[in-house]
Formats: sequence, structure tokens, C-alpha cells
Amino acid sequence: MDKYYQKIAAELNIKQHQVENTVELLNEGATVPFIARYRKEATGSLDEIAIAAIRDRMEKLKDLDKRREAILNSIDEQGKLSDELEKQILDAESMTELEDLYLPYKPKRKTRATIAIAKGLEPLARIIMSQNHDDIERRAEQFIDPAKEVNNVEEAIEGACDIMAEWINENKFARTKIRNLFLRKGTIESKVAKGKEADGSKYENYFDWKELIIKSPSHRLLAMFRGEKEGFLKLKIGPPAEEAHDILEQQFCRSDNASGDLVYNALKDSYKRLMQPSMETEVRAMAKEKADEYAIKVFTDNLRQLLMSAPLGQKNVLAIDPGFASGCKVVCLDKQGKLLHNENIYPHPPQNEIRQSISKIVQLVGAYKIEAIAIGNGTAGRETENMFRKIRFDRDVTVVMVNESGASVYSASAVAREEFPDYDVTVRGAVSIGRRLMDPLAELVKIDPKSIGVGQYQHDVNQSLLGKSLDDTVMSCVNAVGVELNTASKQLLSYVSGIGPSIAQNIVDYRNTHGAFKSRSELKKVARLGGKAFEQAAGFLRIRDAANPLDRSAVHPESYPVVNKMIKKLGCSVNELISREELRKKINLNEFVTESIGVPTLTDIMDELAKPGRDPREKFGFFEFDKDVRTIEDLQKGMVLPGIVTNITAFGAFVDIGIKQNGLIHVSNMADRYVSDPNEFVKLNQKLKVKVVDIDRVRGRIQLSLKDVE
Repeated sequence: MDKYYQKIAAELNIKQHQVENTVELLNEGATVPFIARYRKEATGSLDEIAIAAIRDRMEKLKDLDKRREAILNSIDEQGKLSDELEKQILDAESMTELEDLYLPYKPKRKTRATIAIAKGLEPLARIIMSQNHDDIERRAEQFIDPAKEVNNVEEAIEGACDIMAEWINENKFARTKIRNLFLRKGTIESKVAKGKEADGSKYENYFDWKELIIKSPSHRLLAMFRGEKEGFLKLKIGPPAEEAHDILEQQFCRSDNASGDLVYNALKDSYKRLMQPSMETEVRAMAKEKADEYAIKVFTDNLRQLLMSAPLGQKNVLAIDPGFASGCKVVCLDKQGKLLHNENIYPHPPQNEIRQSISKIVQLVGAYKIEAIAIGNGTAGRETENMFRKIRFDRDVTVVMVNESGASVYSASAVAREEFPDYDVTVRGAVSIGRRLMDPLAELVKIDPKSIGVGQYQHDVNQSLLGKSLDDTVMSCVNAVGVELNTASKQLLSYVSGIGPSIAQNIVDYRNTHGAFKSRSELKKVARLGGKAFEQAAGFLRIRDAANPLDRSAVHPESYPVVNKMIKKLGCSVNELISREELRKKINLNEFVTESIGVPTLTDIMDELAKPGRDPREKFGFFEFDKDVRTIEDLQKGMVLPGIVTNITAFGAFVDIGIKQNGLIHVSNMADRYVSDPNEFVKLNQKLKVKVVDIDRVRGRIQLSLKDVE
């Protein structure tokens, strides 16, 4: 393991002991958020990104070891494992290097080379490969044997060339050189599949496309791979064949004679028939993996920003799922998000019951003491918003457009049916919209992240890696914010460090049976929530009305004794220590350092005492679209409009400007310099001003810019 610790430490530019301690904690079952927050002394204050990187790299190295062991066993069983080969395999640092070493010994199905070897032509192949002889035909005559289906000189030489082609393909050094050529000069060439021009029009940009694969961005690669998978495109990946031939010729051709000519023909055949397809598959997989990683990063960055969106907080909310013919579903929720009332209004065509609808809304706002109105941004959303902004209420009521992506998925889910078994999907969808306004994180964890609409080619990437990355992101966000133990849903609790779905259900069952938790220590009474789970979870759970103020904070129960020492030394209470800054300033942290608690943890404790249970999310900000822009027909070039970023991709960001179609800020329109990462300039849900630079009303496309926006 030491060599792996050294390797990871070098790759991440950290100390070896940081890697060792992190791996030990992970092996003990600690989660990434717990290690990052409560084990800073052990890790040297590594953040979640570094800890996850250590975890993922260790998993890859363990997979490498498993494959290494399988290869060694396979070659050993064949009786071909020399000391030199064993050392090469043990020293191999990548899966590619391992597979190159194993290739000559890998059990094969019948090939042209194995058939030729069975005919006894391997000695002839060695004679030719040595390139010391010019009289090849005479030597080939010795291998004619009709019983072995070698009927003439030509068949003997052909079989020998097949053997040489396989040797060349299996040569580790040749494969390394050709692989490097593919990576340096390999192009990806895309052509439209015959007869698919009309049906595949969405891929027309790639009907005749060619570029270096190493420079092809993630979104373009994934688009071409999807087009190929759907049968609209034909792809070819590789460098100029002549350059590959030159590389192989330099390695294998040593004589200008008949043998050398045959070796040259064999290497051309080897490249075309064996090495080129093999390398194309390998480089395609490498490019796909790289594209997947970037697309997943974009997705997780977007998801994090969405989950960490500013919450409105505990308010009485009236939420609306807008619609035209089917009407608008209206629900009223209390401060905890509990459904109090639901009904339909029909303010839009064809019913046009505007007066009745306004009267009903005014009545509901008064009856349920509504403080905010959440309107879904889907069909009829803008029209509904315009109507609501004209209503004069007898109290201050905030009207907010809410991104409803995924609400329909939630409303039809088992989670929604369990929450609202007596209501239909329209009610559930409206409730989800209202709760998103109050607390986006708490509501969005109930929805599969893939359904939230912030990904890029999410169904084309490695689904296992995507799922793991999304789960990591959701868990990170949930634990960063903290969870109110007595009101959190089962879904939200399941993402708390150390809990999971089963214990989350047990917590809810305990709460339903025994009432609200009065302290964190009471968690230990929950079925199957043992000491390890308590250690992992307790610091991220909050009890708003707990008698002990520390139970309302992010201070971990294991650190309560050190806080008690502080208040004993100062002669004050915990509440006084929290409320009085002058008392906290009197504390010398070095006096409280122990073997298990160092300055990093003590600093976190003091920060938390200054603002117990603080929410790291930004404060809620209000926003309103341009009242004069309702459809694409209202747009004019040069307009500067308010907008909200709804999705970020590798090639730019999509912005809702209050009409049906989102506009695109291409990376070229983000700044006066080259932009490699759109996240450098915009964030999901960010409210900004954009300039309209182009409008394609036929295709419904709007080009926006951040440049020259006053």
C-alpha cells in the first residue's frame, strides 16, 4: 500500500500521511463530508474534493491490482511466466500497459495467425522476420505439406506473413508508438449515413466533419457518438496511415531484400487489420471517458449550484402549476410545507375566467395568510405571472417564478404517492413547486438528479460514474447545509452522512411514535442507529428547539466536552458564550488542544459558536422579467434583458428571459478573451443582464451575449 500512498500523494501534491489517514478513515466507514468536516487533524484539512479524489484513485489502483493478479495467474498457468515478464507486469502502472504486456499471452479464438501456426509455419515466419535471407521461396518450399493444407510456396509465405502481422500487433513497443501517434495526430471524421440526411438533420453539423480527436470538446464528441449510435452518422478515428507505416517500418524493417519486403507487407496488413481497429477502439474509449468526465463535471457543478440555491425560508406559500385549457392548479402550504388547500382556477383561454380567478386568489391569500406566491415556469407560467403581478393584495406578497423541471417526475413518483396518497399528480406537482421556493435542497433531493434538467448528454455518459458523482454531490450539499431532525423528510435524511434510506425510515418511524427528538443523544434510541452511524451523522443534524444550544449547531457531540471546559473556565453558560463575542475572544485555543482535537477543529467550533447552525446558502433575492417581452416576436437585436441561467454546458449557458425559448450565451459571447469554462463567468440560477445579438424565429433560437451589457 505504501507505493500507492506515495503515488497518490505525488499526483495530488499532498503529504503521504494525509493519504494514509484518509484511506484509513474511509476503510473504517467514514463518509467524505464527515472526514472533511470533523477529521481535519488527521487529513491536514483536506477538502471534500481531495478526499473523494483519494477514494476514487484508490479504487482504480485496487482494480489495477486485481487485473494484475489475474494476468499473472493466466500466464503462469500457461507455463510462460519468466522472472523478467513478472517484473514488467508488477511494475506496470496503468491498465493499458498491463494489457499490452498480456496481449501475446491472452487466450485467443481462432485467428489467421493461429491457423498458420497450426500448419507449422511459425519457423518460416521467424526466418523471414530475421530478414537475413533473400531466398525466401526456396526456404518456403520446405514447409509445403498438403496434409496440413499448405499446398504451395505462396500459401506458406502467406501464412508466415499472417503470423508476423500478429507478432507486430502484439509488440509492446510498437503499440506504444502507434498509440502515441493516435493521441497526437488521430482525427475523428464524421459522415452522414447513406439515406439519413433528412431524418438526421439535427446532426447536420457533423455530416462532413473532421478534427483532431485530442482537441474535440466533450459536447461535440458526445454528439457525434450519439449520432452514430442512432444510425445517422458514420465515424472513423485514426491518424494518417502512411505515418503509422513509417513508424512500424523504422522498428521492424532492417534489410532491403525479399524478407524485408515481406515484413513491410506484413506490417501494413497488421496495421490495417489488427492494430488500427484495436487502437481506434482504445482511443475512442479514452476519448469517451474524458468526454464523460467533463460532461459529468458540468452536470455535478450545475446540480450543486441548483441544490444550493437560496431558500425563501419558512413562509406560508401559495403555489401554482400553470396551464391553459386544463387550468391552473393552486395549492396553499403552511410554513412547514404542509398542504392545507387545493383547487383549480381558469384565468386563461379558452375559459378566460379572469375575474373569478383573481377573486379566488385574493380570498386564499387572506384566508391562509400567504406571504409568497410560487408560479411554475412551464406552459402558461409567464401569462399567470403577469396576471398575479397586477393583483393588489392587502398584505406584502412576493410573486416568484420557480423552475419546475422535474416536478412532473416527482408528482408521478413513489415518493409523491407515499406523501400524498389521496391527491392526483397535479396537486403533487404544485406542492413541489411551492416547496422548491421555500427550500430547494429539501425538495429536489426527492427527484432523480437526471430529471432536473441541468445535464449535458446525461444519458450518453457512463451511468455508473454519473450516478456516483451525483450522489456525492447531493450528499455534500445536504451535509453542508445541515438537516433539521424533527421536520426532515425520509429522502433528505437518507443523504445525511452515515444514515442511508433504511435508518432514515427508522428515524421517521421513531419520530412518529415518540414525537419530536429533544436532543441529539436521543438518536441512539433509533433502531439500527449504532455508535458508528451516530458518529457520522450527529454533527450534520440540528434540533431547533433543543435544550442544549449545541444541538442546534454544527458542533459535533464529541466536541461538547471541550466547549464545557471553555464555559467552565470563563464561568458562563453556553448561551452566553454564543451570544457574547467578548467572551469568545478571551479563549486561547491552544489551551484546549488535545491528542484528538487540534487547532483546526477548535477554530471550526469557535466559528460555529459565533453563528450556530448558519446556512451557507445565499440569501433569497427577488427577480422580475421584462414586462414588455412575452414571446420571441417581441425580441429585437440589441435589447438588454434580465434573465436567469437555467443550464450550463461546455459550449455556453442557457438563459431564461421570460419567454418560451431559452436563449444561449455561447462561450464566444461571454468575454473578450477565450473562455474554456463557462462556470468561470456564470452560475446556475444566477440573475443577470444579457444582450440579444441574434434571433432565428423560424428555428426558435436566440443568441445572447454578456459583452457590452451596461
